[in-house]
Amino acid sequence: MKIAVTRLAGKEKNDAARCAQYGHSCYSVYPLRAETRPGEIAAFVQAVNRGEFDCLFFTSALPAKIIAPLLKKIPRIIAIGPQTAKELEHFSIHCEVLTSFYSKDFVPYLGEWIRGKHIGIPRADVPNPSLLDAITITGGIPHEFRCYGLEPTEEPLGLEGADAILFTSAMSFARAIWTKHPDLLVLAIGDITAAAMLRAGTNPAVIGDGSLEGSLRALNEYLSTKDKEHDDCLY
Repeated sequence: MKIAVTRLAGKEKNDAARCAQYGHSCYSVYPLRAETRPGEIAAFVQAVNRGEFDCLFFTSALPAKIIAPLLKKIPRIIAIGPQTAKELEHFSIHCEVLTSFYSKDFVPYLGEWIRGKHIGIPRADVPNPSLLDAITITGGIPHEFRCYGLEPTEEPLGLEGADAILFTSAMSFARAIWTKHPDLLVLAIGDITAAAMLRAGTNPAVIGDGSLEGSLRALNEYLSTKDKEHDDCLY
């Protein structure tokens, strides 16, 4: 299948190669653009280098890419997913990687260690009160720095020739300008994105585990089931 994948410009990376491993091709569409906030980034980096945090939590690759080369003092670092980890490792920064792709698993991953610890979180200007509440309830002290904003591009997504579209975040779906049609298979990268789609009346045919690879595996399982149902109808 030819899959349109919602991305921020520059975050496509090796999407095409990863899709090809599962027998598909893909290209990027851009419902959102990132606007970095130099002042907030500088404030976060200065706080890290002063040793104010016991742990940093990178929830996406973009802040990791921007901030990693500026760090001089390295506390414990947790990253969501291998792509975010690669951005840090590119600058020889060791990090731990969550076994899932959801920020809700950050606190359970740290367990009792989080109590009394200061947690620095550089992220997008998208509210995530459940993460901050979970850290606080378990005795941690969260410090959120909104290092970049996400703004809609206001451009219709180019879906001509696409067999499917994969929405990679709830916001990319909510702010996208696109036209549904019966032959376009709609995919959600994970549960949170799927929930936002369902609230808006769009039922994703495929829901991944929060990663591109997980979405492609789920897509292939879906297609295999459809093929079997079709074969069964022939007999």
